[in-house]
Amino acid sequence: MEPPEAAPKEWRCGLPSTTLLLFLYLSYLLLGSAAFWALESPRERDMTDQLLKEKWDLLLNFTCLEREALERLSENIIDAYKSGLYLKGNTSLGRWDFVGSFFFSVSTVTTIGYGNLSPNTVVSQVFCIFFALFGIPLNLILLNRIGQLMLSGVHLCAFYMGVKFQWQRGAVVLTWTCALSAGLLLFLLLPPLLFTVIEGWTYEEGFYYSFITLSTIGFGDYVIGMNPTRTYPGWYKNVVSLWILFGLAWLALLINLCISLVENSSRLCQCCKRKSHNIGHELMNGNPNINLDPEDQQKCGMEDIKPVRLD
Repeated sequence: MEPPEAAPKEWRCGLPSTTLLLFLYLSYLLLGSAAFWALESPRERDMTDQLLKEKWDLLLNFTCLEREALERLSENIIDAYKSGLYLKGNTSLGRWDFVGSFFFSVSTVTTIGYGNLSPNTVVSQVFCIFFALFGIPLNLILLNRIGQLMLSGVHLCAFYMGVKFQWQRGAVVLTWTCALSAGLLLFLLLPPLLFTVIEGWTYEEGFYYSFITLSTIGFGDYVIGMNPTRTYPGWYKNVVSLWILFGLAWLALLINLCISLVENSSRLCQCCKRKSHNIGHELMNGNPNINLDPEDQQKCGMEDIKPVRLD
């Protein structure tokens, strides 16, 4: 068994590179947010002014309203709503302010793609192509790295608990149970309560949105910050963006766990096949006293089942 002093060394070595990667990732998101903000917000302001002008022209001249004018206004209302504008009350939903642009950047690089918001100008559409081209791989690398760190943290806790209580298997089961339960609570069970308070959804609708978002399905039937009759706090979209990032990292942890289980199971099957082959070979050679003792099974498990490292 490896001495306890050697266990945290690997954990410490992974932190500097991951911190640098996280800084690069956030810088990339901020750069994309600033670009979308600069490219899309002028058009949003122009559409707001045009919509207000046509609205008041219609109210002043409704007695001589023509069919073509009404259809033209309706088309403008539809186009404006798709871009985040609303005729009643506040005319802008703030989709392309900096906070909204940051949320769009997160939904782009995480490939969620709700479909309720997209670039309208040609320049921003071209920029979006290159932003996603480099942002998606960077996002996958970061999520995999955070997932590995989480996995290493779980292994570290299980290692120290096993050494302290002299019960390695129970420590592993207990640690993984706590890690999975905490992730389930933080990323799937508690967020719907926030959406219930701020969005006015039911708990079931909030849970549905949480799952559809973290699974990157992104239907777009439920999207935060889209109700024009509600006033949203400034921190709301930023908190949801962080929730998406770490929620996807938690899913990466589950993926790493599944890979570990599959590869360990494969090693166990190969070990059992080798033992069975050896027994059959000995029996064919006339040695009927060969059996597989529990000590051999334990030895097989210790030698062939090892933690999987995903570098």
